[in-house]
Amino acid sequence: MIKLDILAFGAHPDDVELGCSGTIAKEISLGKKVGIIDLTRGELGTRGSAEIRDKEAAKAAEILEVAVRENLGFRDGFFVNDEKHQLEIIKMIRKYQPEIVLCNAIHDRHIDHGKGSKLVSDACFLSGLRKIETELNGENQQAWRPKVVYHYIQWENIEPDFVVDVSTFMQKKIDAVMAYDSQFYNPDSKEPVSPITSKNFLDSITYRAQDLGRIVGVDFAEGFTTERYLAVNSLADLR
Repeated sequence: MIKLDILAFGAHPDDVELGCSGTIAKEISLGKKVGIIDLTRGELGTRGSAEIRDKEAAKAAEILEVAVRENLGFRDGFFVNDEKHQLEIIKMIRKYQPEIVLCNAIHDRHIDHGKGSKLVSDACFLSGLRKIETELNGENQQAWRPKVVYHYIQWENIEPDFVVDVSTFMQKKIDAVMAYDSQFYNPDSKEPVSPITSKNFLDSITYRAQDLGRIVGVDFAEGFTTERYLAVNSLADLR
């Protein structure tokens, strides 16, 4: 078993890349072990297919140099926050024992983002209850609860509770996002148009990070929301 420092969940392949891959790249550079769990294969996406998304997700994982990436194969658009789905996520949390979990925005344009956010958050709590018994690969799992859950920001301009300076990792973020080249702006594409296939959306990856960075005095930043108060040892920890 690989014990991870950070485990990032996304309702769809590319959610993590769009929402927090700059932060992931930075933490990996600092020696942290990071993994990604995709809940669905994105089979309802306007462009491409589940098989194409599988290949793109693998390429993005290689670019980011994450330790592991798995896909739970939930139904795109139709998964729900129930015991069956919670248990599958609990198995992943107990398998990798992350200290920090990153997951979808608490509410967003795509219905799977809010659903995925609550599903993962609930599973993080339940994973710490020892009377919930799970088994993986024939072995009983031990209870494990991450210390914190943070939600990355997606389509909607949600006010962040904190931001991470990703200035020196912005290009790696863009490279990871563009691993999903079937999904985004391509003036030569003959496939249907969607909100995420516009040039404006592609440009927004940069200008939104640049705007968050501007506010805190750096070049680029990614924003997150929290489920509880942030705590620091000293005012000097804040900048």
